[in-house]
Amino acid sequence: MRPKRLRIAEEAQHAMKSFLNKLKGHPTLKAETTYSILFTIGFCHLLNDMIQSVIPAMYPIFRESFGFTFAQIGLITLVFQLTSSLFQPFVGLYADRHPQPYSLSLGMCLSLTGLVALAFTSAYGAILVTVALIGGGSSVFHPEASRVAQLASGGRKSLAQSIFQVGGNGGAAIGPLLAALIVLPYGQHAVGWFAGAALLAVLLLIRVGNWYNLMLTGQDTPLRDRHFYSCGLSHAKIRKAMWILVIMIFSKYFYTSCMTSYFTFFLIDRFGITVQQSQLCLFAYLAAFATGTLLGGFLGDRYGRKYVILFSIFGAAPFALALPYLNLFWTLAMSVLVGLIIASAFSAILVYATDLKPDKVGMISGIFFGLMFGLGGIGSAFFGWLADRTSIEFIFRVSSYLPLLGIIALFLPDLRSGLPRVAASDSDK
Repeated sequence: MRPKRLRIAEEAQHAMKSFLNKLKGHPTLKAETTYSILFTIGFCHLLNDMIQSVIPAMYPIFRESFGFTFAQIGLITLVFQLTSSLFQPFVGLYADRHPQPYSLSLGMCLSLTGLVALAFTSAYGAILVTVALIGGGSSVFHPEASRVAQLASGGRKSLAQSIFQVGGNGGAAIGPLLAALIVLPYGQHAVGWFAGAALLAVLLLIRVGNWYNLMLTGQDTPLRDRHFYSCGLSHAKIRKAMWILVIMIFSKYFYTSCMTSYFTFFLIDRFGITVQQSQLCLFAYLAAFATGTLLGGFLGDRYGRKYVILFSIFGAAPFALALPYLNLFWTLAMSVLVGLIIASAFSAILVYATDLKPDKVGMISGIFFGLMFGLGGIGSAFFGWLADRTSIEFIFRVSSYLPLLGIIALFLPDLRSGLPRVAASDSDK
């Protein structure tokens, strides 16, 4: 009699071959990468993150119009961060167990409601509710959208996640600019203009929901009932790998929070350039960051995500370490190289983590997006506190050592995408 594990592996390969053949014969569902869905979900990510940027743009108006204290503004930030980051793992866990194709559009409806209410409310308690609605909409969006991106990847999961992530980077970059052009000159009611972006996202996400519903129900073995395959590692090794990935996220987002929040101040303080010139330098860094996100997706699918994680964080260390000590030209050159290299990490980290837990894509996505937002906020606050007590130059020298933590990526197991995986039997679970 053949060994049980060999028999299970052969059955898994047969089931996967049957599934791919079914996809090839379906008029809508395709085994190859579905770029129309990826670009749609990426554009909706842009709109979602652009909408979120409205909230901090409102802080000067809150101070001037309503006399809010810094403590009250800090509480607004806390409520928004809690609802937009800490809830994501729980939303993702629920989505893993009960996929809802149209939850993406419903989540965006929460953000739409919060935006409209924010444009016309003046009571402090009501403002807290509106930012909680916007944050809640973001919590619903990110985990489920990551699931959709992986379903549409056709196996190129790093590329799919990078396309999705670039949308968020773009929204975070243009959001403050649009807020400065619209909200600050025209006041609180102008926030309502962003409702058009939320409404557009709702309509686009309904289309995505239709496609997602086909993926859930339009097959001989629906996605809801499909058997998932384990990565072949023991629970102890999976836990160890997850902790390494968390350290990678800490290293990346603590360092990038210093760059995005204080790079302009560093340039002004060290080289005496104007505010406008410093903003252009920051834009160059952010543009390199967006390019690196896409580049990491291509490389992760081609060479393996472990090596992209290692290179994207530890590989950025020499340039980060040199940056605080150079002249203006080379400082800018190092910032572009750092942005280009370190940006490729998140998509590879997230896809690697979901490969470890293929039946928990929503929960894992929620955890890592929550860590991304949470650690970025904590890092920005920490380096601001440290800069007040030391100097801007000091925090750049200290933060430049963070990418060195990337060396521990060497201890990650080498998961190769596309290789047959052994089905998890009941005795293994």
